[in-house]
Amino acid sequence: MAQNWTPASWRQKPIQQVPDYPDQAALEATEGQLATYPPLVFAGEARNLKKALANVSEGRGFLLQGGDCAESFAEHGADTIRDFFRAFLQMAVVLTFGAQQPVVKVGRIAGQFAKPRSSNIERQGEIELPSYRGDIINGIEFTEKARIPDPERQINAYRQSAATLNLLRAFAMGGYANLDNVHQWMLGFVKDSPQAERYRKLADRISETMDFMKAIGITPETNPSLRETDFFTSHEALLLGYEQALTRIDSTSGDWYATSGHMIWIGDRTRQPDHAHVEYCRGIKNPIGLKCGPSMTADGLIELIDILNPANEAGRLTLICRFGHDKVAEHLPRLIRAVQREGKKVVWSCDPMHGNTITLNSYKTRPFERILSEVESFFQIHRSEGSHPGGIHIEMTGKDVTECTGGARALSGADLGDRYHTHCDPRLNADQALELAFLLAERMKGGRDEKRLAAAG
Repeated sequence: MAQNWTPASWRQKPIQQVPDYPDQAALEATEGQLATYPPLVFAGEARNLKKALANVSEGRGFLLQGGDCAESFAEHGADTIRDFFRAFLQMAVVLTFGAQQPVVKVGRIAGQFAKPRSSNIERQGEIELPSYRGDIINGIEFTEKARIPDPERQINAYRQSAATLNLLRAFAMGGYANLDNVHQWMLGFVKDSPQAERYRKLADRISETMDFMKAIGITPETNPSLRETDFFTSHEALLLGYEQALTRIDSTSGDWYATSGHMIWIGDRTRQPDHAHVEYCRGIKNPIGLKCGPSMTADGLIELIDILNPANEAGRLTLICRFGHDKVAEHLPRLIRAVQREGKKVVWSCDPMHGNTITLNSYKTRPFERILSEVESFFQIHRSEGSHPGGIHIEMTGKDVTECTGGARALSGADLGDRYHTHCDPRLNADQALELAFLLAERMKGGRDEKRLAAAG
């Protein structure tokens, strides 16, 4: 167990990005109620994820982490969850083929309700109100009543997370994830894409592989791994009272685990080494993510790694890099070199979303070409530094939204208002997400071909 740590020790530390609840008695009552509820996930599942991420950290796998910017109560429904899961599985199959390695599937779902904000205040005209901080805290409606932090929302978030997890487990283990299904969905995407010719070659190779597997008797009927999949959940651990209420001792190991999600991460705004969010995360045994933005120094990163992963355990810590397409070449190499110099075991993941947000026609958006550019730079830098580019972390939805510009269908600024549904930041729609997977798979295959040629030469 971490030294001098308890699930409540974070309360003695400075904290940022927390709401100001006007009724402390109601908040304490809600947290007490949550503490009696069953865990949402289980310690054994978190350990399985850590083992899978350990393989990624050692270059034997790839992490696909993605989902909603901020889940909402209003959009919760079976169709929304199904559409996200379907798009996510298609991405995973394409990336598995491109990497020729297992893909670890981690959704930003069933808990991603709280959002950090750059300002505590939102202004519309002459009116100023507290900022919207996610449905677990307050309402998105620009009214004084909606913006008051309400602890009862934590109960709603727990119940929605439980329902979402129930459906995800059914999809993952009940046949919906059948590889034949995913393959047919993927072929439908290729057929309908304006870039069909570009993607068809890779799709045909996947089809040939599937046909070969069937010919030698490897089918979903004979092999359960082809009709089931491991799927894990994650979210930013921002609202620490909620996290503490769902922190439990594992009866088999005696260790503390966050049972709100399999993996939780610390945001770029809350990663101060002597503050509350780092204090809380250092004591739980779940896999932890750490967002690394342009202000992260090499020495600061090593200090945080030592705090969060003092045993240097493979699979414990994922570094989620979010610099921006025009800054990644400046900042990423020095962090990689520091980690290599100190011999630290980490998973390197690329978040190409948060550093590439712009405003266009009064909408926050992210140009697809900038997202792709940051991912490409991330891969190139890791290869030049002799490091493993271990994953991507994206904000996406299974719906046909118009929130990010570009992509094969060339969404423009004029299209943004058609279906701009996000409660917070712009997300890739299902086609853009799968397109990113195809383009990334092409580059992965190219990298493998280069290695083979170098080894043969």
